[in-house]
Amino acid sequence: MMGEGSEPMTEGERADLDPIEALKASAALELKEKGNEYVKMGKKHYGDAIDCYTRAINQDALSESESSIVFANRAHVNLLLGNFRRAFDDAKKAVELCSTNVKAHYRAAKAAFSLDLLTEAATFCQSGLDQQPPSNDDLKKLAMQIESRRKDKENREALASKAVAAAKELSAAIADRGLKFGRPMYQELTGLRKPVLDKNKILHWPVLLLYAEVMSSDFIEDFSESDMLSAHIDIMFSESSPPLPWDKEHAYTRSAVELYYEANSGFLMSKGELLKHLLEGTEGSLEESHWDEEKDDVHSSNGKGSAKWVKVDLKKTLHAILSQPEYIIPGIPVFYVVSNLSSFYKEFKAGKWAPP
Repeated sequence: MMGEGSEPMTEGERADLDPIEALKASAALELKEKGNEYVKMGKKHYGDAIDCYTRAINQDALSESESSIVFANRAHVNLLLGNFRRAFDDAKKAVELCSTNVKAHYRAAKAAFSLDLLTEAATFCQSGLDQQPPSNDDLKKLAMQIESRRKDKENREALASKAVAAAKELSAAIADRGLKFGRPMYQELTGLRKPVLDKNKILHWPVLLLYAEVMSSDFIEDFSESDMLSAHIDIMFSESSPPLPWDKEHAYTRSAVELYYEANSGFLMSKGELLKHLLEGTEGSLEESHWDEEKDDVHSSNGKGSAKWVKVDLKKTLHAILSQPEYIIPGIPVFYVVSNLSSFYKEFKAGKWAPP
């Protein structure tokens, strides 16, 4: 091509250049074939193949259709090496140079698929399938894989969106009740259990009961915030219930058990931390962008005042207890069970015992 302002070549000049161009084209074709041979020799020679294809391209002497083949060949080797971005760029260039190069369409689609660029992958796949004569089975198989992944991705995104919406609603319900939500404790006992908001907007909590004397536990899976604690304790310690296996003194009877919570203890979660916690174990757990949306004016690190044991009024509802200003819920409500008939009771009441 002539540069701007240059004079047209004379017939003599053109005649001088033709042999040079022919030599460059011949060298480029030879490099292409040599690159093909390196590919057949296996992975150890893929770098040599790429070098040959690159040198062939740099000759800038091949027709568009031949150049398209070389770019597509280099894309093929980059696919084999896992260099998907380079493969995608080369395959796109191959398609630009020759739109009927079906292998270029296939390799562009495959590279895009490997990069999870599903829209681009589907576009190149379809453009390859549109070529005449009909395309090969590899393109048809890849098209099915792309569609399958697209549907899976849409389903995951829908589930994630639903999980995020539910977590935000739950977080708002906790905030509206003025509850203080802290970092979880005893997750080795509770796992990823979390509160649930039912269709009537009532909170249902999993509740952990810890027997301080021996640090064994009981678990109540579904404790409505509107239930009194006595409703559950009456059943757990009824006369028909078997005694606790470690209670040799038979001290843990309905009339003797008392429940306590530790006040002014724990570390408050920020709104973002709470949302992240509520999403843990769900499809929305990777949706970090939503965590940043939840900002606190002030982030409190812990409760105010000295930690102390507060006796639970079993005639109160769970909501009334959790609403106490000095109670920080450690992920889920945790209550410590002691018996006023036990020899351990005096030690507990004297403040000589602390959770391990």
